[in-house]
Amino acid sequence: MTLKVVFDTFHWPFDMGIQARSSVGEHYLDTVGVGGSIPPVPTKDYVRKANLAPELLVGGVLSKKKETMRVNRAIRSPQLRVIDAEGEQLGILRYTEAIGMAEEQGLDLVEISPNADPPVCKIMNYGKFKFQQNKKLKDAKIKQKKVQVKEIKFKPRIDEHDYQFKVKHIRRFIEHGDKVRVFVHFRGREMTHREIGRRILDRVIEETVDVAVVEKRPGMEGNHMAMYLVGIDAAPKSGLKNRAPSPKPGPSGPAKAE
Repeated sequence: MTLKVVFDTFHWPFDMGIQARSSVGEHYLDTVGVGGSIPPVPTKDYVRKANLAPELLVGGVLSKKKETMRVNRAIRSPQLRVIDAEGEQLGILRYTEAIGMAEEQGLDLVEISPNADPPVCKIMNYGKFKFQQNKKLKDAKIKQKKVQVKEIKFKPRIDEHDYQFKVKHIRRFIEHGDKVRVFVHFRGREMTHREIGRRILDRVIEETVDVAVVEKRPGMEGNHMAMYLVGIDAAPKSGLKNRAPSPKPGPSGPAKAE
């Protein structure tokens, strides 16, 4: 496989090749240029003139991925504070000494704190380190559960069958781990009878008290009276208490959906 890079006309004083990675392995580009060769370490100016993406510049290596740490020959500081593979402090060493120690052990020299003075580097197996980091990220994503907000709409004049049907949906959503926004939609003159909507929501709280807690108490949101329910498992994390509202008896008897 041949990698071809087109350059503007400018001269390089070096006569070495640069390493490039591809989908089929590592290859070396032939020295290309006008009146000179590609330098061993591409500079930012080189990347700009060659119209290459900045993320391809990784310590003198053309790569499709942007690395976050300098490794081995990409480290530029002449002096380094070095930590060995066992975590022991080796003190401040020259770069040549540090990279020599890493190569003797068959490991990598990784710059873990570039902003320190001098930069802090650790001798480690960088490939194994990256593998473990990626595995941790994947495991964390798997463990993360995306909570969805479901909505259940009631009307002030809802019959008993529709009411029970909607409550079953609320219970199913809660047991699945979702958050549920339960609201009563008022139209026109129904806004003057908000107590009907409050009785419906209070009844929902009573009939789901075994699986849900109220995250946000009933309140008006435009022409909606809404509340938010979450599962009992989420209560310890958010500090919610599982308590049902006290029904207020009236001339019409216990709170029921109308």
